Amino acid sequence: MITETGVELAGGRLLHVYDTGGDGPVVYWHHGTPNIGEPPVPLFEAADRLGIRWIAHSRPGYGASTPAPGRSIASVAGDVAAVADALGVERFTVMGHSGGGPHALACAALLPDRVGAVVSISALAPYEPSTASGFDWYAGMADGSASSLGSAREGRAAKERQLAGATGEEDIGFLPADWEALQTDWDWFDRIVPAALVMGPAGLIDDELAQAGDWGFDPAVINRPALLLHGSGDRMIPSAHGEWLAGRLPAAELRIVPGAGHITIMRHAAEALEWLAAHS
Repeated sequence: MITETGVELAGGRLLHVYDTGGDGPVVYWHHGTPNIGEPPVPLFEAADRLGIRWIAHSRPGYGASTPAPGRSIASVAGDVAAVADALGVERFTVMGHSGGGPHALACAALLPDRVGAVVSISALAPYEPSTASGFDWYAGMADGSASSLGSAREGRAAKERQLAGATGEEDIGFLPADWEALQTDWDWFDRIVPAALVMGPAGLIDDELAQAGDWGFDPAVINRPALLLHGSGDRMIPSAHGEWLAGRLPAAELRIVPGAGHITIMRHAAEALEWLAAHS
């Protein structure tokens, strides 16, 4: 059973919080873009077997959580600490998918005394000009994904224009198997995406601005055990992003799943949950 509550932060912001309860090891879930914070129901069977307690929150601007324009990826660490304090949780591991991956990494970087380990699934790497590093941030991305993130690189006004002009027919990089998963074992996503946008696109816009901008921390400072999971067939966030991150994190294990896409990679998330349980 999921208990939903509100946690009020300094300044009056409210976060919509989810908690499955129990006294087992805590996994703090970081949702994708655009999702709400509800923990991943398709993983509940594995979590129950491992005795895991999920906690999570909807990031600012999603669902009932107050928007926080200008937030960075690093901003999540303070929000997570406040939620964990309110729930009486001192130590936890973190897990994030897609847009939640960088936020999970931020917690490992900025809350090292509280976070035991981190799993990041299908996450972007921080933006770097390819001329400076040789890593082409956009290489292998589907046109729709590259356009969405590229507009965020240009700032809020450009992102708002891009979103207003979207037709829904753009190629965002899902494989046929990803679309099939959204109708079968991972149809949970089709419920939480509309719920994320019920108050408008503020959360989505702020998420992409944060992902495409300065993250506010360097992933290289993460000294906690880290598992990076990515599908080789992912065209929304190509697996080169996972490879870049793995090359920067001192204690990272990289698992590239042959042929998996942005959604079908979640069929391997139960294995990642087992890895987290072993490192909690």
